[in-house]
Amino acid sequence: MIKVAPLTLEFNGLRLEPLAPHHEEGLRAAALDGELWKLRVTSVPEPHNAAQYIATALDTRDRVAFAVIDAYTGTVLGSTSYHDILLSVGRVEIGYTWYAKRVQRTHVNTSCKLLLLSHAFDTLGCGVVGLRTDCENFASQAAIEKLGAQKDGVIRHHALRRDGTVRDTVMYSILRSEWPPIKRALHDRLERHARV
Repeated sequence: MIKVAPLTLEFNGLRLEPLAPHHEEGLRAAALDGELWKLRVTSVPEPHNAAQYIATALDTRDRVAFAVIDAYTGTVLGSTSYHDILLSVGRVEIGYTWYAKRVQRTHVNTSCKLLLLSHAFDTLGCGVVGLRTDCENFASQAAIEKLGAQKDGVIRHHALRRDGTVRDTVMYSILRSEWPPIKRALHDRLERHARV
């Protein structure tokens, strides 16, 4: 049985540290970069709700939330989480992921996913890692598929969006047996990015 506990992970100039109240101002600034809370298909907090976002994350029983930090400057770049943790079957999901607009389409997402997937499979011994997104969040779906995750299906009429509409949720997963080639591909992608 796996045990997921708050911890700090570091790689490729990024640090994932347990989300805490002192990250409020940094989360607010990251959300303002691109006015990301205006996107109806994301979980980005409105800037004035950053403290509540942190409190909710910390109060959710099966969620371990992280602040994504630039390890060189200490700047908060966004947030990500392990969630829907099913210890008995060795399953975690990665989600609640968002980044300041200026670091989107950079090495940040690939590096964070590599950190979280490596910890889940190589340290925690998970059998599967799940990822999910709004059926209308096509950028997120493309990013998840680019990781190498397999689409499991769609849960219809699954969750409320911030605007009160109900979304369908697209579910993906990576099995332990699929992890080694995905891990190599993610390292290769980061090496190519570093050479550009």
